[in-house]
Amino acid sequence: MSENDFENTQNSSDSVSIEKVGPETLEPEQLSLENEELHEKIRALTEEVSAAQIENGELKANVLKMTQIIEDHRWEIRRLKNQIEDLTKTPFFIATVMEIFDDEVLIKLHGNNQEILTHTAPDFEQNLEPGMRVAVNGAAYVIMDILSQSTDVRAQVMELIQSPNVSYDQVGGLGDVIQEVIETVELPLTHPELFEKVGIEPPSGVLLYGGPGTGKTLIAKAVATQANATFIRMSGSDLVQKFVGEGARLVKDIFAMARSKAPAILFIDEIDAVGGTRTFDGTSGSAEVNRTMLQLLAEMDGFDGRGDVKIMAATNRKDLLDPALLRPGRFDRAIEVPMPEESARLEILQIHTRKMNLDKDVDLKKLAKETKGFSGADLNAVAREAGIFVLRRRGDSVTMKDMKEAVKKVKKDEEASRLNAPYDMFA
Repeated sequence: MSENDFENTQNSSDSVSIEKVGPETLEPEQLSLENEELHEKIRALTEEVSAAQIENGELKANVLKMTQIIEDHRWEIRRLKNQIEDLTKTPFFIATVMEIFDDEVLIKLHGNNQEILTHTAPDFEQNLEPGMRVAVNGAAYVIMDILSQSTDVRAQVMELIQSPNVSYDQVGGLGDVIQEVIETVELPLTHPELFEKVGIEPPSGVLLYGGPGTGKTLIAKAVATQANATFIRMSGSDLVQKFVGEGARLVKDIFAMARSKAPAILFIDEIDAVGGTRTFDGTSGSAEVNRTMLQLLAEMDGFDGRGDVKIMAATNRKDLLDPALLRPGRFDRAIEVPMPEESARLEILQIHTRKMNLDKDVDLKKLAKETKGFSGADLNAVAREAGIFVLRRRGDSVTMKDMKEAVKKVKKDEEASRLNAPYDMFA
């Protein structure tokens, strides 16, 4: 067979084999079956991809969760390490600095009162002062830290952080009293050079005394608003404590806080609760009150100067106060806050009604005449009760009738309170 014949034979066999496998030789049923199989495989692969994607998302979520758990464990490990360090480090002792020499410091340990001559860390050499509380290590008693002064929490809450927003203009009929308070309390703090120029010591304290409701506490509120100083207020009853020594300690802490925050004004309301004439009836309560007052006397005029700390006090019963409390040096001025006269009552009524919608028939001058014996607090109650009458009838303005009815009501309530408390006749 020649080479050409062989090629022809090969081509013919290839054509035959192609014809056997070509699409035109497949039956329609066979093609439909193969298409279904392909679609089935595609669906299966799609489901596998979806399942893989879901599984991948779950794995990512688990990875994030495990990462958070690992971070929480790391934070807990750090906390425990810090706690272990705090529990295993050398404890410090508390001491008080007694004297400071060139390169040594004399301290007294708390608890056993043992005095030790020691050294201090270089960081604290320039800041140490006698009387400071310090922390020392237990090995060489070297000063490692300076501690803040210990102050009773009850003393800290007496500091007035926000002023009561009362001005002198809101105190009616007491111009002379306000002038004396300014001269005694404010001027020594704001203009001390005036006293130095004259060559006199500024007054150290002022006692306001007078009947109930005359405006003693209101004046203190105005001073707290106007004075550019720390204002610390307390009641005399706050100093009367249950346990022995607690009242004296509280007084000491209050004055220490006032000195640390100077310039400061210390206001003691109802001082007769702790500053009455010293007596002893054999009870521990009487002894504790006396002990508290002795500490108060020592703080007001003792060996330790008060610095820029001015004292204000208020009482309804000046006659009950101990003579030692009233002497110059403690309260240099005792100012009476009297019951308001007619002109003062008119001024007070104008203050309390200036924001009220008054009818044209309201005559404040006539009301000032009819309210003889009323205190500033009573006149404030008159204005408030008149407003209540207007609200009760759903009116728009206060009439003269409302004011007169309010005067009658306040007078009636005042008489009822006097009958129920006969001891008020001595106030």
